[in-house]
Amino acid sequence: MGEVLYSAMEFFNLPSEEKLKFMSSDVYKPARYGTRLRDGADKIQFWRVFLKHYASPLEDKNPPKHRCAQVPGRRWGKNMDEGMQVMAVNCYPPCPQPDIAFGLPPHSDYSCLTIVLQSSEGLEFLGKEDESWRKVPNVHVGDHLEVLSNGIYKSVVHRATLNRERIRISITSLHSLGVGVKMETAKELQHPKGYKETSFMDFLNFLSKNDIAEGKNFTNTLKILGD
Repeated sequence: MGEVLYSAMEFFNLPSEEKLKFMSSDVYKPARYGTRLRDGADKIQFWRVFLKHYASPLEDKNPPKHRCAQVPGRRWGKNMDEGMQVMAVNCYPPCPQPDIAFGLPPHSDYSCLTIVLQSSEGLEFLGKEDESWRKVPNVHVGDHLEVLSNGIYKSVVHRATLNRERIRISITSLHSLGVGVKMETAKELQHPKGYKETSFMDFLNFLSKNDIAEGKNFTNTLKILGD
Protein backbone atom coordinates (compact mmCIF):
# COMPACT_ATOMS: atom_id res chain seq x y z
CA MET A 1 0.00 0.00 0.00
CA GLY A 2 2.95 2.30 0.66
CA GLU A 3 4.16 1.75 -2.90
CA VAL A 4 0.73 2.67 -4.24
CA LEU A 5 0.77 5.97 -2.33
CA TYR A 6 4.34 6.62 -3.51
CA SER A 7 3.34 5.99 -7.13
CA ALA A 8 0.47 8.45 -6.81
CA MET A 9 2.78 11.10 -5.36
CA GLU A 10 5.25 10.48 -8.22
CA PHE A 11 2.51 11.27 -10.70
CA PHE A 12 1.44 14.49 -9.01
CA ASN A 13 5.09 15.62 -8.84
CA LEU A 14 5.42 15.41 -12.62
CA PRO A 15 5.64 18.68 -14.60
CA SER A 16 2.26 20.01 -15.69
CA GLU A 17 2.90 19.25 -19.36
CA GLU A 18 3.51 15.59 -18.51
CA LYS A 19 0.37 15.30 -16.40
CA LEU A 20 -1.71 16.88 -19.16
CA LYS A 21 -0.90 13.89 -21.38
CA PHE A 22 -3.05 11.75 -19.08
CA MET A 23 -5.89 14.24 -18.70
CA SER A 24 -9.38 13.20 -19.78
CA SER A 25 -12.54 15.29 -19.60
CA ASP A 26 -14.64 12.31 -20.70
CA VAL A 27 -16.28 10.53 -17.74
CA TYR A 28 -16.66 7.43 -19.93
CA LYS A 29 -12.88 7.20 -20.53
CA PRO A 30 -10.95 7.84 -17.30
CA ALA A 31 -7.19 8.36 -17.31
CA ARG A 32 -4.86 5.39 -16.87
CA TYR A 33 -1.47 5.52 -15.14
CA GLY A 34 1.08 3.33 -13.40
CA THR A 35 1.72 -0.38 -12.85
CA ARG A 36 1.97 0.11 -9.09
CA LEU A 37 -1.61 1.35 -9.03
CA ARG A 38 -2.74 -1.71 -10.97
CA ASP A 39 -0.85 -3.94 -8.53
CA GLY A 40 -2.51 -2.12 -5.66
CA ALA A 41 -5.92 -2.68 -7.22
CA ASP A 42 -5.27 -6.42 -7.33
CA LYS A 43 -4.40 -6.44 -3.64
CA ILE A 44 -7.56 -4.79 -2.35
CA GLN A 45 -10.09 -7.28 -3.59
CA PHE A 46 -10.91 -8.29 0.00
CA TRP A 47 -14.36 -6.74 -0.46
CA ARG A 48 -15.49 -10.26 -1.43
CA VAL A 49 -15.10 -11.22 2.24
CA PHE A 50 -17.63 -8.53 3.12
CA LEU A 51 -20.30 -9.96 0.83
CA LYS A 52 -19.57 -13.52 1.91
CA HIS A 53 -19.85 -12.56 5.58
CA TYR A 54 -23.25 -10.89 5.24
CA ALA A 55 -24.60 -13.49 2.81
CA SER A 56 -23.64 -16.62 4.76
CA PRO A 57 -26.54 -16.45 7.26
CA LEU A 58 -28.93 -17.14 4.36
CA GLU A 59 -27.56 -20.68 4.12
CA ASP A 60 -27.29 -21.30 7.87
CA LYS A 61 -29.85 -23.57 9.52
CA ASN A 62 -30.30 -21.09 12.36
CA PRO A 63 -29.70 -17.66 10.86
CA PRO A 64 -29.60 -14.61 13.16
CA LYS A 65 -32.82 -12.67 13.44
CA HIS A 66 -31.26 -9.30 12.57
CA ARG A 67 -32.79 -8.01 9.35
CA CYS A 68 -29.38 -7.23 7.80
CA ALA A 69 -28.78 -10.98 7.62
CA GLN A 70 -31.48 -11.17 4.95
CA VAL A 71 -29.44 -9.30 2.32
CA PRO A 72 -28.62 -11.97 -0.28
CA GLY A 73 -25.02 -11.03 -1.01
CA ARG A 74 -23.75 -14.52 -1.86
CA ARG A 75 -25.96 -14.89 -4.92
CA TRP A 76 -24.27 -11.73 -6.28
CA GLY A 77 -20.79 -13.17 -5.78
CA LYS A 78 -20.23 -14.18 -9.42
CA ASN A 79 -21.66 -10.89 -10.68
CA MET A 80 -19.29 -8.97 -8.40
CA ASP A 81 -16.28 -11.07 -9.43
CA GLU A 82 -17.00 -10.08 -13.01
CA GLY A 83 -17.85 -6.51 -12.08
CA MET A 84 -16.10 -3.14 -12.09
CA GLN A 85 -13.27 -1.82 -9.96
CA VAL A 86 -12.55 1.87 -10.48
CA MET A 87 -9.73 3.68 -8.68
CA ALA A 88 -9.85 7.44 -8.12
CA VAL A 89 -6.56 9.07 -7.09
CA ASN A 90 -6.64 12.61 -5.68
CA CYS A 91 -4.00 15.04 -4.46
CA TYR A 92 -5.10 17.77 -2.04
CA PRO A 93 -2.48 20.53 -1.62
CA PRO A 94 -2.12 22.53 1.61
CA CYS A 95 -4.83 25.15 2.08
CA PRO A 96 -4.30 28.30 4.19
CA GLN A 97 -8.00 28.41 5.10
CA PRO A 98 -9.23 24.78 5.35
CA ASP A 99 -12.31 25.83 7.31
CA ILE A 100 -13.88 27.57 4.30
CA ALA A 101 -12.90 25.16 1.50
CA PHE A 102 -13.34 21.48 0.59
CA GLY A 103 -11.31 19.04 -1.46
CA LEU A 104 -14.59 17.39 -2.43
CA PRO A 105 -18.09 18.53 -1.40
CA PRO A 106 -20.48 16.16 0.43
CA HIS A 107 -21.53 13.24 -1.79
CA SER A 108 -22.10 9.49 -1.82
CA ASP A 109 -20.39 6.88 -4.02
CA TYR A 110 -22.26 4.97 -6.74
CA SER A 111 -20.51 1.73 -5.72
CA CYS A 112 -21.54 -1.31 -3.69
CA LEU A 113 -18.46 -0.90 -1.56
CA THR A 114 -15.69 1.73 -1.35
CA ILE A 115 -12.22 1.08 0.06
CA VAL A 116 -10.08 4.11 0.92
CA LEU A 117 -6.30 4.49 1.30
CA GLN A 118 -5.09 7.88 2.60
CA SER A 119 -1.66 9.33 3.29
CA SER A 120 -3.27 11.22 6.19
CA GLU A 121 -6.74 11.69 7.63
CA GLY A 122 -9.09 14.05 5.84
CA LEU A 123 -12.17 12.14 4.72
CA GLU A 124 -15.27 12.67 6.87
CA PHE A 125 -18.77 11.15 6.86
CA LEU A 126 -22.05 12.62 8.02
CA GLY A 127 -23.39 10.87 11.13
CA LYS A 128 -27.08 9.93 10.91
CA GLU A 129 -27.84 10.41 14.61
CA ASP A 130 -26.59 13.95 15.27
CA GLU A 131 -25.61 15.06 11.73
CA SER A 132 -22.04 15.76 12.84
CA TRP A 133 -18.99 15.09 10.66
CA ARG A 134 -16.71 12.22 11.71
CA LYS A 135 -13.65 10.42 10.40
CA VAL A 136 -14.44 7.94 7.62
CA PRO A 137 -13.44 4.28 8.16
CA ASN A 138 -11.36 2.54 5.49
CA VAL A 139 -14.42 0.78 4.06
CA HIS A 140 -17.89 2.21 3.52
CA VAL A 141 -21.11 1.50 1.67
CA GLY A 142 -22.22 3.05 -1.64
CA ASP A 143 -25.47 3.67 -3.52
CA HIS A 144 -25.70 0.23 -5.15
CA LEU A 145 -25.69 -1.61 -1.81
CA GLU A 146 -28.39 0.76 -0.58
CA VAL A 147 -30.45 -0.27 -3.60
CA LEU A 148 -29.75 -4.00 -3.08
CA SER A 149 -30.70 -3.83 0.60
CA ASN A 150 -33.75 -1.60 -0.01
CA GLY A 151 -32.27 1.02 2.29
CA ILE A 152 -31.16 -1.25 5.15
CA TYR A 153 -27.57 -0.28 4.37
CA LYS A 154 -27.43 3.49 3.76
CA SER A 155 -24.98 4.97 1.28
CA VAL A 156 -22.44 7.03 3.24
CA VAL A 157 -22.48 10.79 2.63
CA HIS A 158 -18.88 11.99 2.95
CA ARG A 159 -16.57 14.90 2.09
CA ALA A 160 -12.85 15.52 1.62
CA THR A 161 -11.36 18.15 3.89
CA LEU A 162 -8.08 20.04 3.44
CA ASN A 163 -5.00 20.40 5.63
CA ARG A 164 -3.33 23.70 6.44
CA GLU A 165 0.23 22.34 6.38
CA ARG A 166 0.64 19.23 4.25
CA ILE A 167 -0.33 17.53 1.00
CA ARG A 168 -2.80 14.68 1.30
CA ILE A 169 -3.05 11.77 -1.15
CA SER A 170 -6.29 9.80 -1.30
CA ILE A 171 -6.77 6.59 -3.31
CA THR A 172 -10.33 5.32 -3.54
CA SER A 173 -11.24 1.89 -4.89
CA LEU A 174 -14.90 1.61 -5.91
CA HIS A 175 -16.45 -1.82 -6.47
CA SER A 176 -19.70 -2.46 -8.35
CA LEU A 177 -21.32 -4.74 -10.90
CA GLY A 178 -20.33 -4.59 -14.57
CA VAL A 179 -20.73 -1.29 -16.38
CA GLY A 180 -24.15 -2.13 -17.83
CA VAL A 181 -25.39 -4.68 -15.28
CA LYS A 182 -28.39 -3.46 -13.31
CA MET A 183 -28.39 -3.59 -9.52
CA GLU A 184 -31.88 -4.14 -8.17
CA THR A 185 -33.45 -4.53 -4.76
CA ALA A 186 -33.42 -8.12 -3.48
CA LYS A 187 -36.85 -9.67 -3.97
CA GLU A 188 -36.95 -10.73 -0.31
CA LEU A 189 -36.77 -7.07 0.73
CA GLN A 190 -39.31 -5.46 -1.61
CA HIS A 191 -41.89 -4.59 1.06
CA PRO A 192 -42.42 -2.16 -0.58
CA LYS A 193 -39.69 -1.63 -3.15
CA GLY A 194 -38.04 1.73 -2.49
CA TYR A 195 -35.48 2.02 -5.30
CA LYS A 196 -35.25 1.81 -9.07
CA GLU A 197 -32.70 -0.57 -10.57
CA THR A 198 -29.47 1.08 -11.65
CA SER A 199 -26.06 0.45 -13.21
CA PHE A 200 -22.59 2.01 -13.33
CA MET A 201 -23.48 3.36 -16.78
CA ASP A 202 -26.51 5.13 -15.28
CA PHE A 203 -24.17 6.84 -12.84
CA LEU A 204 -21.81 7.92 -15.64
CA ASN A 205 -24.79 9.36 -17.55
CA PHE A 206 -25.80 11.25 -14.40
CA LEU A 207 -22.24 12.50 -13.86
CA SER A 208 -21.96 13.76 -17.45
CA LYS A 209 -25.03 16.00 -16.94
CA ASN A 210 -24.74 17.02 -13.27
CA ASP A 211 -22.21 18.59 -10.94
CA ILE A 212 -21.92 17.10 -7.44
CA ALA A 213 -20.37 20.40 -6.34
CA GLU A 214 -23.84 21.89 -6.79
CA GLY A 215 -25.36 19.35 -4.41
CA LYS A 216 -26.68 16.96 -7.07
CA ASN A 217 -27.20 13.53 -5.51
CA PHE A 218 -27.34 10.35 -7.59
CA THR A 219 -29.08 8.36 -4.84
CA ASN A 220 -32.04 10.74 -4.85
CA THR A 221 -32.71 9.88 -8.51
CA LEU A 222 -33.09 6.20 -7.57
CA LYS A 223 -35.63 6.50 -4.78
CA ILE A 224 -39.23 5.56 -5.49
CA LEU A 225 -41.41 8.11 -3.73
CA GLY A 226 -44.58 6.92 -2.03
CA ASP A 227 -48.06 8.17 -2.77
